[in-house]
Amino acid sequence: MLKYTPPLDDIRFNLEVFGYPALISQLAGFADFDLDTSMSLLEGYSEYCANVLYPLNQKADQQGLKFDGATGAVTTADGFKEAYKGWVEAGFNGMAHSAAHGGGGAPFTLAVLGSEILIACNKSFSMCPGLTTGLIDALEAHGTDEQKHRFLEKLITGEWSGTMCLTEPQCGTDLGLISTRAEPRADGSYTVSGTKIWITFGEHDLTDNIIHLVLARLPDAPPGIKGISAFLVPKFLEDGSFNHVSCGGLEHKMGIHASPTCVINLDGAQGWMLGEAHKGMRSMFVMMNAARLNVGIEGVALADAAYQAALAFAQDRRQSRSLNPARNEAGQAADNILVHPDVRRMLLNIKSTNEPLRGLVAMIAVAYDRMLHHPDAAVRAEAEDLVALMTPIIKSFGSERGFLNVSEAMQVMGGSGFTTDWPVEQYLRDVRIAMIYEGTNHIQALDLVGRKLPLGGGRLLQSFAAEVTATIEKAAQNPELAPFAEALGKEAGRLTNTTMGLMGRAMEDAEEVGAAASNYLNQFALNTLGYVWLRQLLFLADQPDSDRKRGKLQTARYFFEMVLPEAALYAKRASVGKAPMMDFDIRLL
Repeated sequence: MLKYTPPLDDIRFNLEVFGYPALISQLAGFADFDLDTSMSLLEGYSEYCANVLYPLNQKADQQGLKFDGATGAVTTADGFKEAYKGWVEAGFNGMAHSAAHGGGGAPFTLAVLGSEILIACNKSFSMCPGLTTGLIDALEAHGTDEQKHRFLEKLITGEWSGTMCLTEPQCGTDLGLISTRAEPRADGSYTVSGTKIWITFGEHDLTDNIIHLVLARLPDAPPGIKGISAFLVPKFLEDGSFNHVSCGGLEHKMGIHASPTCVINLDGAQGWMLGEAHKGMRSMFVMMNAARLNVGIEGVALADAAYQAALAFAQDRRQSRSLNPARNEAGQAADNILVHPDVRRMLLNIKSTNEPLRGLVAMIAVAYDRMLHHPDAAVRAEAEDLVALMTPIIKSFGSERGFLNVSEAMQVMGGSGFTTDWPVEQYLRDVRIAMIYEGTNHIQALDLVGRKLPLGGGRLLQSFAAEVTATIEKAAQNPELAPFAEALGKEAGRLTNTTMGLMGRAMEDAEEVGAAASNYLNQFALNTLGYVWLRQLLFLADQPDSDRKRGKLQTARYFFEMVLPEAALYAKRASVGKAPMMDFDIRLL
């Protein structure tokens, strides 16, 4: 049976590169989470994922879910209930949440990097604790003391789970169109009525209760997004009575077949407002921003799992003769497919982008902990800027490149990759949704260009650009890294030109942003991965020769010579303008 090997060595490497040990030494309350202790914690986490959750993945995908139309009950795949029970008993559900409410008190960084392993082993299962974590974050940020006392501990320990209820049949991204209503009650609570769709783990049999964070409108709500409020709506009330929250059906999806995606009907359910009236998007975005980071990780996770499967296949498969007779293996009718340049090209496309994407995740995660916990306000503000700038990058490019990388892995395997004999076809189906949910990738591009770049007079971009320039200058002093520094310097200059041109056009015509944003984000992302590569290589520069150092240098060479040049194509597309799209006669589509 094929096994998945958690990338713990590379995770540790990236924690060191992006300053996790130094940060932990600066933060109060985290002395127990030095690097060695943290890796020991992730090792136990990884063992559970690889030994318990990974063997369930394909079986659960094939079995799917059971929905009882008469009762609205959803039964998860065989083994999920037992796996979830073991998950919460081990303390993994609340690993990085407040110890005061039953959590493990670990840094946010460990939960983020651990989530790659969880997702790679069983993406469908991962979505239950993932959504619950978002609700916990929203409660901690906007809940009253009474609400925290009532809900937090049971969510953190995993006794209860949580959801995010946004979408309705008539609206997805445009949440200003929602029609779910919330009527005030005499006791200070609200009666919530409406229908929500595409609600992940909106109904299931893993926990005793499900707490829904529901967007709805009060009777006096102004129109549009400014009239949205957020409400905590449990499936069961404290006295055990049913709260008129039911599942009206399951979506039949391309992938994540073991994750229930539900139609949720609220028929006069009792709820409690979270945060202020008409300010519901504030609490929802607390959930959304963490979810966007996690979605980017989905691309990294499933690409790595697919890469491991494709590499194992390639190491065993013989097909045709090498184009170089000197590589022909004597006594064999065919050579191992790793002698073929295009097989190496596909594997290196995956490896050379996935390794810096993992580094980017580590960089963002460490910045999150700096933003949340550092004693210096200026340091917190700088970290907040970095997180804000990088969130659309990791969500969009991580999910898009992740899908492409899984597809490359399938191509390496030929027809075998297209069959259920290998897990890659499931990874391809499971990862495709990542480009759609938690704000489509184009929404991320609009966020980057329309909000993040202008923020603070361009402060976010200027700070990051200064860091990239300093890193390029440092790398240029190392003869071994100088060619990489030169390549990134050229692309960074091109990115500056694209940015200035786009900002100029955007001031005159907002449609120009919509036409260019997605290509611009990809150009920005490739530059960012080049920066991550330089950070990793500079960290290794003074270390003794090793397989890791040689492997990173050779993989980086492939990236800088074969992948980074794609940025120039994205720059060209981003600079064309809207005319080829918006001048097109829609009658001819």
